[in-house]
Amino acid sequence: MFGALTDKLQSLFSSLTGKKTLTEENISDAVRQVRLALLDADVNYSVVSDFVKRVKEKSIGDAVLKSVSPGDQFTKLVHDELIELMGSVESPLDLQARLSVLMVCGLQGSGKTTSCAKLAAYIGKTEKSKRVLLAACDLQRPAAIEQLKKLGADLGVPVFSLDDETNPLKVAKKAHEKAEAEGFDVLIVDTAGRLHLDDELMQELELLKSQLSPREVLFVANATTGQDAVRTAAEFDKRVQITGTILTMLDGNARAGAAISIREVTKKPLKFEGVGEKIGDLQVFNPRSMADRILGMGDIINLVKKAQENFDEAQSAELEKKMLKATFTYEDYLRQMGMVKKMGSFKSLLKMMPGFSSMEGFEFSDQEFTKLEAMILSMTLAERQEREELSFSRRKRIAGGSGVHVDEVNRMVKGFKRVKQLFKSMPNMKAQASKMGLGDIKKQIEGFKKWR
Repeated sequence: MFGALTDKLQSLFSSLTGKKTLTEENISDAVRQVRLALLDADVNYSVVSDFVKRVKEKSIGDAVLKSVSPGDQFTKLVHDELIELMGSVESPLDLQARLSVLMVCGLQGSGKTTSCAKLAAYIGKTEKSKRVLLAACDLQRPAAIEQLKKLGADLGVPVFSLDDETNPLKVAKKAHEKAEAEGFDVLIVDTAGRLHLDDELMQELELLKSQLSPREVLFVANATTGQDAVRTAAEFDKRVQITGTILTMLDGNARAGAAISIREVTKKPLKFEGVGEKIGDLQVFNPRSMADRILGMGDIINLVKKAQENFDEAQSAELEKKMLKATFTYEDYLRQMGMVKKMGSFKSLLKMMPGFSSMEGFEFSDQEFTKLEAMILSMTLAERQEREELSFSRRKRIAGGSGVHVDEVNRMVKGFKRVKQLFKSMPNMKAQASKMGLGDIKKQIEGFKKWR
């Protein structure tokens, strides 16, 4: 995600590893490199200046722990300051009103309409008792209404629109009346994309806000536009007082500027981040998770959330017992793979694990995952339950049944024992995440490298 910035910061932290102490000289050099890395990542200049000033002050002050190595000290300081810079904690949606109105605004092409649908999907998943209505008030872009209707139909969420109406204020008013009359809990209003320089359209947005009295005014920022997104968010905030930001296209962005800067510049929280094109690819923005990713430490926080959403607790407890008793079989492995697949692509999940993002040459595609399933399904029940030894003739039969070479079956059998070791650590991941410090991360990285 933040390849260049992550590489530069990791290189810097490694260079401090051999130092015996943090001196004013090596701190100054490290801070200078942090400054250059952040500026190169398109982070706001004033934000960078304040950030490195705080890091330097804490590096040479009493806050530094004398019992920890210089590299770890400095890494932890940068990590903690990044978390503070991006808001420290998650900022949930305000859905406390009987009818909570969410007004979504931003530039054209930033992903507003898709974000409206993603918000509806998120609320439907996390607030199952709440009924959501989408309002198509983007009357500037010809395809916007049809796009929202299609997305709404896919989700099973109703979309309100008025044919041949050219005034978004009238559409918004009727949508609000419908939501009130029919007992909807949340009204998500999609507005037209506009430049903050277009005074007429900005006045229209101000009138919409005045008419709807929304609980949330969410600015949608395209992360690939870097500081342009930050400046535009600040301008929108001046006119309509946004309550937070949704950062889109973060999965394809190699620069971290908008993610790091936007909260500090607008003084409004980052609420959500878009991490893919699918409707479900919207997650709550977590400053600690983002700091972990920027520093190449994986994303245990969101990995745990995905596991909680998709893993059956009873099945997980049963599998945990089997793993601890060394009775974990290929059949259990197949079941576990099915649960993992619900969480998303295997490649994306590996990136969330500490250490895997920095492993050169490590590849494990979803196609490989499918091959493993095919090989296990080609076994007999006794073989899957490890009641029969996988002799060469059996492996050859399994290879033929799954359409792979026998060498791949051999690798699968050898890797199965390693995967057993990896899965042993999975049930404790939540506890590890809650108390994880820098030393724990490094231990996990080393553990994953040994497993590989």
